[in-house]
Amino acid sequence: MKHKGLILGFSLIVCFAQAQDIFGKWKTIDDETGEAKSIVEIYESNGKVFGKIVDILNPERKNAICTKCEGKDKNKPILGFVLIKNLEKDGDYYEGGTIFDPQKGKKYKCRIGLDLDNIDLLQVRGYVAFFYATQYWERIK
Repeated sequence: MKHKGLILGFSLIVCFAQAQDIFGKWKTIDDETGEAKSIVEIYESNGKVFGKIVDILNPERKNAICTKCEGKDKNKPILGFVLIKNLEKDGDYYEGGTIFDPQKGKKYKCRIGLDLDNIDLLQVRGYVAFFYATQYWERIK
């Protein structure tokens, strides 16, 4: 009986810890319209953090291509596009990489982290010099 209690306790701790990290799927919210736009999956690869568009919520934009993307991404589908690249953990946040806005064709320095008041919100901040814009994405459960 004691072992079952230990296993259950350990399982709850693992689930709680996983619920508090940034990894997983997030619904992006347009900061201008307040509408949900896409689902982005945040994942780790080779010690760095990336974010890929895994679903587009507007049916009319499902087959959109990235006409404003650069290099090998130009004119490729937005669905599957890796918009967050090369972030590394620094305290409570992940930063040091970039985020690309495929609609505007702009690349920004990026910082992401869980909202301190609500772990089901991801604070996504894009920087140009000292100016920044922040969006809050909602965790998909």
